[in-house]
Formats: sequence, structure tokens, C-alpha cells
Amino acid sequence: MTGVTSIVAAPAGTRPGAVSRRAVERASLFILTTSAFLALVEPSPYEFVFSIVVIVFMASGGLRLAPSVLPLVFCVLGFGIGGFISLAPYLDEIDSVMFTLISAYMCVTTIFYAMLPRVDAEGRLEALRKGYVLAAVLASIAGIIGYFNIAGLGEIFTRYDRAAGTFKDPNVLGTFVILPLVHLVRQLFVDRIKVLNLAAIALILFGGVFLSFSRGAWIHAIASLALMTILTYRASRSGKVRRRIIAISVAGVATVAAALPVALSFDAISSIFETRASLEQSYDLGEQGRFGNQIASLPLLIERPNGFGPHRFVQYFPEDPHDVFLNAFASYGWLGGFSYLVLIIMTVAIGWRIVNADFPLRGHAIAIWSTLFIQILQGFQIDTDHWRHFWLMLGLIWGMLPMLQSPRPSEAPARTLPSA
Repeated sequence: MTGVTSIVAAPAGTRPGAVSRRAVERASLFILTTSAFLALVEPSPYEFVFSIVVIVFMASGGLRLAPSVLPLVFCVLGFGIGGFISLAPYLDEIDSVMFTLISAYMCVTTIFYAMLPRVDAEGRLEALRKGYVLAAVLASIAGIIGYFNIAGLGEIFTRYDRAAGTFKDPNVLGTFVILPLVHLVRQLFVDRIKVLNLAAIALILFGGVFLSFSRGAWIHAIASLALMTILTYRASRSGKVRRRIIAISVAGVATVAAALPVALSFDAISSIFETRASLEQSYDLGEQGRFGNQIASLPLLIERPNGFGPHRFVQYFPEDPHDVFLNAFASYGWLGGFSYLVLIIMTVAIGWRIVNADFPLRGHAIAIWSTLFIQILQGFQIDTDHWRHFWLMLGLIWGMLPMLQSPRPSEAPARTLPSA
């Protein structure tokens, strides 16, 4: 409760009996990321909450678009417009229409998140982080309960004999919890308080990642934690913190090494682990496998400026492309594909610039970029263009860029709402 209280607490100087608009904004952001844990239904609660949050911020005047964020806006506009152009011949196909509308919605969310750090940056990012951690804990607990079929809930919270939690796909559960996991481990490195609490929560999130049995999520988690550790070590000027980072890292690796054989002693875990741990799966290989389909699609896409049409790769090949860059050209045409490619290239350049800069939000930037950069690379292995947390991280990275140009973000006086 302390974390929630700190989010909604009115800033100093607010008159008694009044609710700060800034506190309302923070609370709405906390609720927004918390609601992301439930994605078993479409549209999910996150979509409804997002609409309300946008209204809250528009009413409070709390959104500001920095000129340096305009390239992001132009790229996502090109991406979205490319999708609608490719959709034109298939307006009677509901799957294609919904796919394009969801893509447009994702573009809107990333612009919204890019505008947030201009005002009350630390408070807003903390609200998002704490809500996201809570969402990841809830989703992971559901996944763990489902995997071990506690209270007969296995059918609801598992897919393909893997933990899916409150998501439809185990792969999404596995990647969804990585950013909160990276945030928590970074806190362990730099903050001596509540070590046991943070470690316990991190263990729950690690369980969610592991039991999803997603190869991509496993690699993503390991690589993101390793990158965050390196960046945090480099950013720290304290010898004590650096020694703490080394000690916790060694202890963490030793704990995982000791716990893995114990986990594999359970037949239900070891059998799936042996299958999923293989880098080569049967559906990846052969002319009709994932990689064969990707190669075969290239000559066709070169001949089609509008691609195959949104979500129509499966009309030409047995499965989805499982490569977000290929899918960008297949579903959004050349305009959408090149817009997405340029967006990612610029984001990579900006992300590395931000994490190497000394500014107040560097800790948040390191955790977010360590996760987002690996997820960008993961895009070569899976379609990430409809993952809400991908667009959240991308928007926040762009939103921190203006802070490098002016160390203190513009702050408007905190207006208040009169009490009832």
C-alpha cells in the first residue's frame, strides 16, 4: 500500500482538502499498467482504461509533444497509413480490418507514452513502473497456478502445456514480465532497502518467465538482465554499488544454477524443458517451416508494393511470418515496412544515446532500454507489432530524449481539483 500511496500523494504545497491533478494523473497511469495483466478477452480492460486515461490527461492539459519526438510521429503515421492502404482491397475481411485497427491503436499508445515525460517525468514513470510490476506479479502467479493445476485452474491459465497466465499465448506472458523483472533486479543493485521483498517478487516473475517455456523469453530475460547489469555498473560512480552489483550477480547465477536441477527433477517440467530448450524445432525447419516460408516470401513481397495485405501472410504460407520486420512489409506494404524499419533504426540510435547520458531518469532509461533493445532483436524471431508493452517502452524511450536537451523537463504548477 505504501507504493500506491506514494503515487497518488498530493505534491507539497497543495492546500488541504484538495486533490492534485498530478496525483490523479499518476493514479490513472498506475491503474493503466496494472490493467495490462488481463488479456484473456478482447478488447481487454487495458483498452478501456487507456481511453479513460487519455481523457484524464486531455482534461488536465498534461500532455506535451516535444519537437524531437516528431520523427516518431511521422514514422508511426507512415506505418499506420501503409497498413490502411494495404487493407483497401480486403475491407470485407474482418480479421484484416481488426488487425489494422489494432495496429493503428498501438501507434496512438506509443505517441501518448512519448508525451508523458515532458511533465512530472519521475512521478509518471514511477506510477507506470509500479503498476506494471503489480500486473506482472498477478500474471505470473496465475501462470504458476495454472501450470501446476492448482484448484483445477490449469485449463484457464495454460496453453500447449505451458504457463500462459492471464494471456492467450505463453510467449506473451514470458516477455511481458521481463521489464518488471529487470526493474526489480536493478533496484536490488542500487537500493539496500527491502532486499528480501524485492527478491521474493523477482522470484515470482522469474517463475512466470521460466514456466512459459518460451525460448525467446528465456533468451530475452537473460540478455536483458545482462545488459542492464553492465549498463548499471558503468553508470555507477560508487565502489560500494559496483561491488554490490558483482556480489548479487554472482549469487543470482549460483541460485539459478542450483535451482534448475531441482526444477528439472519434476517430470512435468523436465519433459517440456528438453523439448523447448532445443534451438531447432520441427516447425522451424524444411521448405514449409518458418525459415523456409520467410525466404520464399521475399521474391513475392518485392513484386507487391502493398504487400499481401494485413494479416494475410497465412493466405500464402502455412503460418504467420514470425519476423516483425518481414511482417511489416507483408502486412503494411512498402510504406509501412520502410517506416517501421526507419523507426527502429532511429530508436536504436536514440536508446544508446540516452542510456549513456547523465540525467535524472537514467535508471529508468537503463531498465527500459535493456529490455526494449533485446525485444527489438527478438523481432527477428517473433511478431512483436501487437505487443502493448513493446509500444509502451518504445514511446517512453523517445519521450526521454527531450530531457537530454534540457536537463530539467518543463514543469507546470500542479493544479488541483477541489474536494467534494
